[in-house]
Amino acid sequence: MLSALIWIPVLGAIAIALLPQSVPNLWARRLALAIALLVLLLLIPITLGFNPDHLEPQFSEYLPWIGVLGLNYHLGLDGLSFPLVLLNGFLTLVAIFCTRAEIDRPRFYFSLILLLSAGAAGAFLAQDLLLFFLFYEVEIIPLYFLIAIWGGGRRGYAAMKFLIYTALSGILVLASFLGLVWASGAKTFDYEPLRHHSLPMEVEMALLIMLLIGLFIKIPIFPFHTWLPDAHVEASTPVSVLLAGVLLKLGTYGLIKFGVGLFFKAWIILAPGLAILATISALYGAFSAIAQQDMKKVVAYSSIAHMAYILLAAAACTPLSMTAAVFQMVSHGLISALLFVLVGVVYQKTGTRDVTILRGLLNPERGLPITGSLMIIGVMASAGLPGMVGFIAEFMVFRATFAIFTIPTLICLVGTGLTAVYFLLMVNRVFFGRLPDNLAAIPRVAFQDHLPSLVLTALLVIFGLQPGWVVRWSENQATDFVVSPELRRTALQDVRSPGFAPPIAPTLSTLSSD
Repeated sequence: MLSALIWIPVLGAIAIALLPQSVPNLWARRLALAIALLVLLLLIPITLGFNPDHLEPQFSEYLPWIGVLGLNYHLGLDGLSFPLVLLNGFLTLVAIFCTRAEIDRPRFYFSLILLLSAGAAGAFLAQDLLLFFLFYEVEIIPLYFLIAIWGGGRRGYAAMKFLIYTALSGILVLASFLGLVWASGAKTFDYEPLRHHSLPMEVEMALLIMLLIGLFIKIPIFPFHTWLPDAHVEASTPVSVLLAGVLLKLGTYGLIKFGVGLFFKAWIILAPGLAILATISALYGAFSAIAQQDMKKVVAYSSIAHMAYILLAAAACTPLSMTAAVFQMVSHGLISALLFVLVGVVYQKTGTRDVTILRGLLNPERGLPITGSLMIIGVMASAGLPGMVGFIAEFMVFRATFAIFTIPTLICLVGTGLTAVYFLLMVNRVFFGRLPDNLAAIPRVAFQDHLPSLVLTALLVIFGLQPGWVVRWSENQATDFVVSPELRRTALQDVRSPGFAPPIAPTLSTLSSD
């Protein structure tokens, strides 16, 4: 079942790429939609058979692969990966549906989209560190081509910048994994045995820092973020949906799965520093979003701010904070997907995303009233309006982190308030006011163009009113990544032991107060 989630898109990508030239281009999109829908249908029996009370990976598949490297084909589904696999399958269907039928080189394009989805699914399902790395790197290739070929005017620069940053991210992640296996003396990269290793604190700290820098690039966290705004601005709307909704989650998934799961003692030592870094990243993203004139850049910098809340929750390392981190991943994936889809509609119909040019698009007769209304709902969800999924996700994060990191949490609350500022500035400039004469002939938006936005908007409300439908899948699994008070005390004793000099000096008073 789990292999099917990976290899059906791969086989579908090959089939689309080999379609005869005599077959109309429209069939490439239809076949891609059918494959994405088939993957979603496969997730139904998996959902019905998944037991959130079990902490062990479910639907496990194990096949020895390259014994000399200690690499095994080992897949499994747990409460951490399950919501993200569902998110990946759903947003892949949304991205394909949002792609216009007349796109250039459709066979190559839809093949790359399916390969991108397969790589993300494989990374979420991998229970072998080296297998995770392979899938983590595989998704770089299709995303590079999707930006470089179908991107905007500066697509070459944005694609190359993305490639360099994410390649460096992969190198650091791989170095951390190799160092862990070498230092622990393990014969395999299998995840579960490596969780029970025992390393000197200095070694564990160094490996964790390497891993963190690699994952911070992927998330991205300030100051490793600069590739993301360029990639979003130049990427097409469907690619931005997958980039923000799914691919960034590989970084935050790695923080919990490998950062906390494999290096829990060092994680506790670095936790105060991580909370501070999350605060800086949240404020930086918010203030940067206020200064942007491109609607897509506003949403891109908003992603930097909201992804930082996941780091803050993971740093707290409590049952509630870990559950909140997973829920915030899902929340951000849905909200960012909706906002990018709507920005894409505005750009397609008006030819610009410049907030200094656009005005009055909420005009009920000559504007984009439905698009504007949905944008307002998406903005309210991102700003944390009660009744929306964003409110529940951020409330859970701040409720979980306040007792442990009080000051960083309060500062991040300011960042949440700034979300309302930059999004309301954007909405006020673009959708309210008098529609200028040069925008008087805006083409109408067909119902099928509104359909993805309507479904995403419905999910924002449904999960905002019934968050338990998402939380139940991961709340038990979250306890498996929580560091016990005894382990926290042990970590502090290691720090205070003679001869230990950590690479980063955290604020021990914060740890002691816990």
